[in-house]
This record gives sequence, C-alpha cells and structure tokens, in this order.
Amino acid sequence: MHITIERDELISLVQDLIRIDSVNPYLDADGPGEKEIAEFIKKRLLESGLEVRLVPINETAVNVIGILRGSGKGKSLLLNGHMDTVSAKRMAIGPFEPTHEDGKIYGRGSQDMKGSLGAMIAAVEAVKRAKVPLAGDVILTFVADEEYKSIGTEALVKEYRADAAIVCEPSDLDIGVVHKGFAWVSCEVKGKSAHGSRPAEGVDAIVHAGRVLLELDRLSQKLKEKQHAILGSPSVHASLIQGGTELSTYPDYCRLDWERRTLPGETEQEVAQEVEAILQKLHAEDESFQASAELFFWREPYEVSTEEQIFVTLEAACRNRLGRSPGITGFSGWTDAALIQEAGIPTVLFGPTGAGLHGAVEYVETDSLVDMAHILAETICEYCG
Repeated sequence: MHITIERDELISLVQDLIRIDSVNPYLDADGPGEKEIAEFIKKRLLESGLEVRLVPINETAVNVIGILRGSGKGKSLLLNGHMDTVSAKRMAIGPFEPTHEDGKIYGRGSQDMKGSLGAMIAAVEAVKRAKVPLAGDVILTFVADEEYKSIGTEALVKEYRADAAIVCEPSDLDIGVVHKGFAWVSCEVKGKSAHGSRPAEGVDAIVHAGRVLLELDRLSQKLKEKQHAILGSPSVHASLIQGGTELSTYPDYCRLDWERRTLPGETEQEVAQEVEAILQKLHAEDESFQASAELFFWREPYEVSTEEQIFVTLEAACRNRLGRSPGITGFSGWTDAALIQEAGIPTVLFGPTGAGLHGAVEYVETDSLVDMAHILAETICEYCG
C-alpha cells in the first residue's frame, strides 16, 4: 500500500475552502451559512468519483455526504467535519483571503475546521487514487451549524450509521477521547414595580437576581471538588442578564441566563435539580423572592474507551506516520462527537495543529495537515480494508 498526499494540492484546497464565507448566521446575522461551501465540496467529491448527496436542513444550513463504497464485507468508517465558522468581523487579518506563510495557512476557519475538511478530502482521494481495495464504506460527512446548535449532525445521525467515526476537530495530532457537555439555563426573577422613592411598595427583581448570582458563585466553588483525570472540574458561569425599565423605578423583572459545563457521568436531571435547589433555598430565606428557571438546552458530555478498535487503529497509524505514540487528550469545549457517540457509533477526535481558534488571527500548520491526511488514509485502509 503506497499512499501519496499531494501537499501543494492540499494547501490549495484548504485555501479555496477558506475563501468561501460560511459564517454561521445564528452567530452573525450577516453570515450566509453553508450553501456555497456545500456546493463547492459537492463538486469536488463528484469529480473524485464519490457518491454525493446534499441534505438541506433549513434555508441556510445544508449537509454534504460523500461515500467511497467498499465491497460491503467490512467495517464502515464515518469522518465528520463542520463547514460553518464563527464570525469574522473582528479578525486582525483578511478572514477570507488565505495566505500561506512560514508553514501556516491563515484565515477564518483555517484551524476550525476547514484545514480538517481539506485533509478529509485529500485522504479519501489518496486512497481512491492508490486503488486500495476496501471492504467497508468510507462516509465523509460535512455538516452544518456545529458552532451553534449542531442541527447538521443531529440530522446526520438520524439517517446514517457506521461502525466507527472520527470527528476531525483540531487536536494537535493527539487523539481526543473525552469532552465536557453543557446546559443552558434561563432564570426569570419577579419583583414589584414602584416609584424609586417608595421602597416599601417595591420589590427589586435585579437585586434578587444578584442573590442567584451569589448562589452560582458558591456552586462554582463547590464544583471544583469534582475532578476528571483529563478534563478537571465542571463549571458554571453567568452569561446574560437583563432587567429594569428606568432609573427611578423598582424593576419588576430580571432575566438571568447561565451555562453549566458538565463532566461525563453528570446528567440533565442532576443539573436541573441543582437549579431548583438554588431557587428553593432563596425562597426559604426570603418569601418575597419569586423566580422560576428552565434548563432549555442540553448537550451530553462525551467519553470513549481507548479499547475501541477505531482508537487502536488510529493510534497505530499515528505511530507509523509520526514515529511516536500520540497523546490521549480531552476537549474543554463541546463537539459533534457527543451526538455521534450517543447514536451508538464509537467515536474519537483527531485533527491538526494550529492556533487562534475563534480568535483575531487564526491559522493551521501545513505539516500537520499533511500528516493528518496520511494518518486518516492509513486508518481508512486498515479499518475498512
């Protein structure tokens, strides 16, 4: 088996992907979403001889599925990457004018994660070019909306199955096996409006929301007692607050939203009970405290065993290419790996090296992309062969 990754072609492909504005419209109202980049990827995959399908999710979000068919007698492997990016408005470089300097490709999405998209395509093209006989299918999935609510991968796992998956988030060529989950909570605190000169008639909803904030601070300290060997502690932070109408009026309403990051083993029910306990405590201390809260969005934490065959195969491919064993790592942020693993598909995280994730200057290291493409290609040949 001789796999060749065309370095210059890979660089060019990644630059072409960066040139396409695919900012998520849920994060930036001016963002166009994934339609244009999906069409570009579709065309590339068709030219490479893959089966290709566009799957619309809504008016701006679309998935692209490309399949390299095997004989049907082996294990199938799903490679996953998201096409959307965060906003590019505050970048210190031209976000959609990619440059290649000092072994780095610069631009919005270069590290997160258009570099990975290019490496995924290059790996499958190299396998096909080498005419490696595969027993199992390789399913390339380019998904929408990972940066907001992951509606792309939510739709994907309802329709596609595989024996294993690699989510190609940037991991510095280490293998990710765990990441945190999260909950979003909205709390509405009720007060009583009154003229600012008549305190006996008013109840200050904003001050009462401050009591909730104090409880969140206490919870934050308590959560530090929990520890995961890779991820450390869970956490909570206040995210948004709004309330009041004018300076001379007691506010009758305040809304406070917060985020709770979770460790594997923590459940949605546990976090919801945690929220309710705060409100019950505050009401017991002061009957004028009136509030309700809703855990309105939940994403599971993710963890996979290092004994899974996909981990073993990917680790061996890393050793062959890099001359060393890859690190075993975790992600503090959330990824689509949780949704795929939750659907019953053993999943690992693996991607390139870079910097500036969501930042003003973002880049991906070219050598790491070439290594990544080689490693993915070898993993495909071994796992699906």
